[in-house]
Amino acid sequence: MPYDRPSYRALIVSSSEKMNTALRSLLSDLDCELIRNTDNIAHARRMCLENVFDLVIVNAPLPDDPGIRFAIDVSAGKSSVCLLMIRSEVFQDIEEKVTSYGVMTLSKPTSPAILSQSLQWMSAVRERLRRTELQTQTLENKMQDIRIVNRAKLLLIEKKGLSEPEAHRFIEKQAMDRCISRRAVAEELIRSL
Repeated sequence: MPYDRPSYRALIVSSSEKMNTALRSLLSDLDCELIRNTDNIAHARRMCLENVFDLVIVNAPLPDDPGIRFAIDVSAGKSSVCLLMIRSEVFQDIEEKVTSYGVMTLSKPTSPAILSQSLQWMSAVRERLRRTELQTQTLENKMQDIRIVNRAKLLLIEKKGLSEPEAHRFIEKQAMDRCISRRAVAEELIRSL
């Protein structure tokens, strides 16, 4: 089975044109469908409210803010992976503060190879998040199915005088006989009763 390489939406928060160019090139190699740039945290916050970004790279510090709180806030979201690039003089202090929030850190100056590897790691983490999101969605759907079926069972018990096992059996039998899901049978029962 061929591997479908995912595409990403990326935000670069950096005031360095040289770094922006390098990051754009590396992100293009990662198949980013959308790459946005900004040079300040205030604008980056607005952009994050308007769009969902898979990868957020913060080249700290920025003219209006160190970027640390922003990186923590981005990582607190469910779907974004954040890389905070920090000067080597303050790297250890900041890394200790942000790592527990899920912020990935990289000391500056850095090489293109290390930057590329960091972006690959971000991609790997994003894919793990994507799988977790799908599993969560599947579980939420299953729980919703159970709630609807239970509601239909309750209606059968109240309106038709069936016992719980009889109501359960009725829904199961209808679903099997008609080759539809238990949820579809339950929804029909809820509408009709």
